[in-house]
Amino acid sequence: MRELTQNEMAQLEAQGCSSDDWSRVQIADGASLKYVRGVRFTGDIRLGCFRKSFEMPGGMHKHTGIFNATLHNVTIGDDCCIENIKNYIANYDIGHDSFVENVDIILCDGPSSFGNGVEVAVLNETGGREVTIHDRLTAHEAYFEAFYRHRPELIAALKRFAANRVSERTSLRGTIGDHVTIVDTGYIKNVYIGSHAKIEGAGRLKNGTLNSREEAPIHIGYGVICDDFIVQDGSSVEDCTTLSRVYVGQACSLGHGYSASDSLFFSNCQEENGEACAIFAGPFTVTHHKSTLLIAGLFSFMNAGSGSNQSNHMYKLGPIHQGSMERGAKTSSDSYILWPARIGAFSLVMGRHSSHSDTSDLPFSYLIEKNGETYLAPAVNLRSVGTVRDAQKWPKRDKRYKEGRMDQINFNLLSPYTIDKMMRGLHVLEELERLSGPTSDVYAYQSAKITNSSLHRGQQLYRIAIQKFLGNSLISHLERTDCSSAESLLEALKPRRTEGRGTWVDLAGLIAPKELVNALLDDVESGKIQSTTEFDAALRRMNDNYYRYEWTWAYDKMLEYYGLYPDRVTIDDLIRIIEQWKESVVSLDRMLYADAKKEFSLSAHTGFGFDGASQTTVERDFEQVRGDFESNPFVTATLEHIDRKSALGDHWISVLKAL
Repeated sequence: MRELTQNEMAQLEAQGCSSDDWSRVQIADGASLKYVRGVRFTGDIRLGCFRKSFEMPGGMHKHTGIFNATLHNVTIGDDCCIENIKNYIANYDIGHDSFVENVDIILCDGPSSFGNGVEVAVLNETGGREVTIHDRLTAHEAYFEAFYRHRPELIAALKRFAANRVSERTSLRGTIGDHVTIVDTGYIKNVYIGSHAKIEGAGRLKNGTLNSREEAPIHIGYGVICDDFIVQDGSSVEDCTTLSRVYVGQACSLGHGYSASDSLFFSNCQEENGEACAIFAGPFTVTHHKSTLLIAGLFSFMNAGSGSNQSNHMYKLGPIHQGSMERGAKTSSDSYILWPARIGAFSLVMGRHSSHSDTSDLPFSYLIEKNGETYLAPAVNLRSVGTVRDAQKWPKRDKRYKEGRMDQINFNLLSPYTIDKMMRGLHVLEELERLSGPTSDVYAYQSAKITNSSLHRGQQLYRIAIQKFLGNSLISHLERTDCSSAESLLEALKPRRTEGRGTWVDLAGLIAPKELVNALLDDVESGKIQSTTEFDAALRRMNDNYYRYEWTWAYDKMLEYYGLYPDRVTIDDLIRIIEQWKESVVSLDRMLYADAKKEFSLSAHTGFGFDGASQTTVERDFEQVRGDFESNPFVTATLEHIDRKSALGDHWISVLKAL
């Protein structure tokens, strides 16, 4: 950079430019001032070269340069176009190849931390579970900060981690990265804007960070208003969405007038039309409907039906009540839950529920309203095509760029976390039957009612799922085991580690043994782990070792479930387990097949074949739109799965019998 010559000062003045002190304006060597016109300079100014043109939509070209703007303490990189700034740009460093046009004001009124350090009052609007957001926040760190308040030393350590990051990000100057586009936008104050971000028509952006990067750019659309926010790479906020004290994780999409305050949204959330207040939205939380309100709840892998609603106060002490819907839970249209309540994993809520049920030990259930009461149908979601389809689609819909993924996400439908709950659920159902008798019409559980048929069906389905998981784990381990002799095989079955035993937890997407989690948190409290970076690395290692821990857990549970002793396991025991696994897999697949067939029943044809068409025309219309049942991809995959797993079971049974 160098100072202007007298001739260059005269040239700029002739082009309608002015400055209080030309000595504070510097330009790059070789820079041409031909494309700097109608600009007022104040403070320290540094200008790059203007050699390129931007190709605009429709084929028009605009040469880089600065036109009709007021700049105060601004650095502009090479080949930028800054045009028609109605007010001014102040205290910003702008990277190269960026395009800023028709903007009211962009300023940094420092010192600013750009949204880092904002406290978000999740679940309890009156406070008590605040999460300090920063630009390296993961779902798991936020989970601990919000829900582990029983460990004040841990909370203090996490607050220190956040404070250190806030200190690192605090600056007197704002940043607009390389290849950024900002057009037709109103008010931007104290916002860090990462490279390749695109802001088009936003109304107001105040005190925030757009953590954009080339591989995963951020898009902010028309009418968007964001205050006290952080948006991570690959995300978009569109169409008059309003955010206040909100964290948006990687590859999220918020649009169509969505409104959110004091809320956290982590990887791959999709929020449209409705509103959120004080929610912790773990990965893949989805809501698409204008009439849907999510409030004061913990969600993940969740899909909210139209008109879904919750209440977080009972008109007494205010909005202090909270609830959770564990991973994979759903709500149907017009559902309602009066918090506090806890809904088990992969459950479906239908109707209105105000009895404060806790169904966390009965996953994969239906909660149905009948005559103003909550009826519970345990385990029936295990045989639902929709549940399996969800589990298959989540990994495919992970839009995060493969490098730099922040949240550690386990997509497994059956895991030690859900199977342990099923085992507890099976015990609950057996105890209910024992205490009330096998012929009771209705059983009472956690302010809900379970009919006799639902109770016995739930027991059957839980047993099928448990046997399927334990068999899966056994066969997976056998495939990595020396099967040359019975002795070597049986010895190799015994886990070589203790990590993985006991209860497992779901940390907003990361499934891990509770014992290991507590040991990690002990290291945080003791100071052995001293930064967010170290903490995230430890969680990543925990996720990477999931299958090692899983076998340790599965082996213990296999012995417990089948009544075996570690030193007395025989080849015949393994054959029996695999035979039950094969039977369970086939049985569950046949249930899924039958459930899928309902989608092609005659009643499903209603709405096809308009204008009084014959039944033949109706069927043809249906097949053209929905396809034929037997050729449906899910159906064919299910039949192939039955054949493949049956063959796999037969193979291992023959291998074991040979020993």
